[in-house]
Amino acid sequence: MSRSLNKAILIGNVGGDPEVRTVGTGGRVATFSLATGRTWNDANGNKQEKTEWHRCVVWNSARGSGLADVVEKYVRKGEKVYVEGEIEYRQWQDKDGQTRYTTEIKVKELMLLGGRAGGGGGGDDMDSAPRRSSAPASRPKAAAAPAAGGDDFNDFPGALEDEDDDLPF
Repeated sequence: MSRSLNKAILIGNVGGDPEVRTVGTGGRVATFSLATGRTWNDANGNKQEKTEWHRCVVWNSARGSGLADVVEKYVRKGEKVYVEGEIEYRQWQDKDGQTRYTTEIKVKELMLLGGRAGGGGGGDDMDSAPRRSSAPASRPKAAAAPAAGGDDFNDFPGALEDEDDDLPF
């Protein structure tokens, strides 16, 4: 049996503040639109632009992961975000009996990249530093410098002794 993969990775700007609601089972779901764009030169050398809009859906998982809660608290219109998830196609009947179709990105991972393109919300958050939706992994301690032979990095100031740097992750 062959394997398959359904994975979407997008970096773009949030089109509007997310809509968050509670469903009948008590779970929470957040939805927002994400704009991605591309530019190219046509045959005449004129610059062309195209924006694609993606509908992103974020659920709180049954294991208690509150990704929809993170979206509600931190994601705002104009925010640049990284999303990773699956493409899902759905269809349903509207109230007039017409068949409707939608394509969604079922978000599994989200990273706030900072820098609001659309201005949106204030506060004193650090827009220049990336922020992850989950707890950061601990960093391994640096190994001791080799005594003799091999690559010697002691010529570079602070190469191995500064373990507590100011990295945001």
